[in-house]
Amino acid sequence: MDDLLDLPDGTLCALVGPPGSGKSTFAARYPDSWRVCLDIYRRLATDSEADQSATPVAAEIQNLLLDARLSRRLNVLVDSTNVFPHVRAGLLARARYWQRPAVAVLFDVPLHRVEAQNAGRDRVVPLHIVREHYQLLPDADQLHCEGFAAVHLISELLATSSAPRKGTRR
Repeated sequence: MDDLLDLPDGTLCALVGPPGSGKSTFAARYPDSWRVCLDIYRRLATDSEADQSATPVAAEIQNLLLDARLSRRLNVLVDSTNVFPHVRAGLLARARYWQRPAVAVLFDVPLHRVEAQNAGRDRVVPLHIVREHYQLLPDADQLHCEGFAAVHLISELLATSSAPRKGTRR
């Protein structure tokens, strides 16, 4: 497992990006128990990840798990779009309540690549929603101003992970 983030214990890490940007693929690099994901909880409640009517109950489940993990100083990856400022504010408030650090990974992926990756998924999100979420993406400065202690750009994290390590050949 390639740990690109090296998170301190008890960190809340919000993945911020539109559908198809690679958030779940990135989250798969970390232990399964770290991941909270609204899609999973919507599916558990309704048999459909796409059933937006289940979002309120999915958010309750997510919040219970966030509290359970943060109260125990366990890391948590929030694998949802997190493109709306009020959603990020709620995550930051939970981290503050438990006195835990909050960091963000910003999926600064070009729109054409996001659209292509979305088209290749099992559950394709409608293109207008992908584009709307892409337009809502904050920049790193905005995330810092909101209160995230660190903001990592996925483009830089992945470039670092693919660079040859000292003493190795590619």
